[in-house]
Amino acid sequence: MNYSVVVVDDHFLLSQAIGGLVQEFKNFNVMYLCKNGQELLDKLKNPQNIPDLVLMDIKMPILNGIETTEQLTKKYPTIKVLALSIEEDEYTILKMLRAGARGYLMKDTKKEILEEALSEVVKNGQYYTNTISQILMDSLENKVNTELKEKEIEFIKLACTEMSYREIAETMCCSYKTVENYREAIRKKTGIKNRVGLVLFAIQHNLFTT
Repeated sequence: MNYSVVVVDDHFLLSQAIGGLVQEFKNFNVMYLCKNGQELLDKLKNPQNIPDLVLMDIKMPILNGIETTEQLTKKYPTIKVLALSIEEDEYTILKMLRAGARGYLMKDTKKEILEEALSEVVKNGQYYTNTISQILMDSLENKVNTELKEKEIEFIKLACTEMSYREIAETMCCSYKTVENYREAIRKKTGIKNRVGLVLFAIQHNLFTT
């Protein structure tokens, strides 16, 4: 079975190069290229232009990758988005995952990793490279060794939102110190060291769905 791919990137030469790589992959065909998110949304008004996957840049004019992914998640839930960016800061990755991206790749990724990522996203619904995993949470090698308590699960779900930790404390009707205790307890049980790691953990364990 062949899967259709659209590349969205405001750098035309790079977009062409990425499209050329994908076109070489077995079972993948590039439908078209877009220079920003708005151009993609305009294209999608025609049902014949709806792809299986979108390789999405983040920093683009008119409509960026995060905003576009949010709209795709709501309006075109069958389209799977794989972020392809130079941005590696935790905040940007977290925003992209919340928006609904199924994976996150750096633009310097190897050809074979890109092909593997596309295959994993269509087969299993998500893909994260070891490099991105290390950036996000140092590692997810440590699995849960005891069951999470109800309040800890509630904290994880709230941590997947835009709330600050102080706002989470207010929502949970507890002190900021108690929220810090929840965070530390979860760290000990899962090995997760930051908020993006919590989001990935929540997605992987069905505590939060994009």
